[in-house]
Amino acid sequence: MAADVEEPEPEEFVYGEEDFVQQAAGWDAEPDSALSRFDRALLDSWTDRMERGFFRYRLGPLPTRVLPGPMRLVAQLNAQRSTERRPPQLVHSLRQPFDPGAFNFTRLRAGEVLLRLRGTGSAAPDPLLVAINASPLERGHVLLLPEPARRLPQALTESALRGALEAAFLSAHPGFRVGFNGLGGRASVNHLHLHGFYLPRPLLVEAAPAQPLCRGFSILRAVPAPAFLLYAAGPAALPALCRDVCRAAEHLAAAGLAYNVFATRGEAPEGGGAGRGLRVLLWARRPSFGGAAGAGLEVALCELAGYLPLPAAPLFHRITEREALSAIREQLLPEPELLRLGGDLARVLRR
Repeated sequence: MAADVEEPEPEEFVYGEEDFVQQAAGWDAEPDSALSRFDRALLDSWTDRMERGFFRYRLGPLPTRVLPGPMRLVAQLNAQRSTERRPPQLVHSLRQPFDPGAFNFTRLRAGEVLLRLRGTGSAAPDPLLVAINASPLERGHVLLLPEPARRLPQALTESALRGALEAAFLSAHPGFRVGFNGLGGRASVNHLHLHGFYLPRPLLVEAAPAQPLCRGFSILRAVPAPAFLLYAAGPAALPALCRDVCRAAEHLAAAGLAYNVFATRGEAPEGGGAGRGLRVLLWARRPSFGGAAGAGLEVALCELAGYLPLPAAPLFHRITEREALSAIREQLLPEPELLRLGGDLARVLRR
């Protein structure tokens, strides 16, 4: 973008309990029909920065199709992201320290920051910055950042996760999702950040049945990538949930495993029409420090959740569910090992 473009200032977005959306709209209504104050602030400022030229490319409507098959994988063609995005940083360790010489979010321009999220009350999580992802996956794709000057590496913390999940509860859009790619799990920048984005399509992980492992901790098996599941019926459940997610993630890292996290509005694990709270999925995987997996897929949080951003039209038109699932699942643990790990994590979380 031109150097003389005026730098807009981020909005101070202060929220309280009254701003949380306990029940987001379902998929039977137009997703944009009842946006919250948070949705409007994020999308209006995101669109403003797109118009001002802050992104690496102009994002228009993207070709999207649901692959035939029971997993209902959502494939989307986004060729510009694959050619225009900043090359991912070289990651060689699950415990890699922050490197001030590599790209990091202290280098963001003021205009790239859209909002400063700050909850009220003494128990609120640390504030988060909401910044554009300059190479967006979809409309409203943002980065959720703890204070960049703290120079934290890409290892999940309770406060950062809670702030991001509170943002999910601030949204009334059923397709606003939050996620985290850990080191060795396709994180492209080793500086603590989560992703938020709007995907106006339902995903199987929102309603797939869960198998309990212990109180508050389940496993999803009939999904594109089997995952551990935690659930928050409302914002009050987030402190305990975030503590459990981070304890589980630390256990995985200590065992030499990488991890990804994905949060979406969805059904309670026990089903029975208990409402749509927040499903938080945790994947354990072999660390991946190389190139794309089979079928040309770079398997990160989106692909694990059943959303496939694809880099080329031929791949978009020909890929099948079978090919995609093979590429996704080869990054994961074999089922017997996953089930043993689930038992280990259940014991950790019961302590």
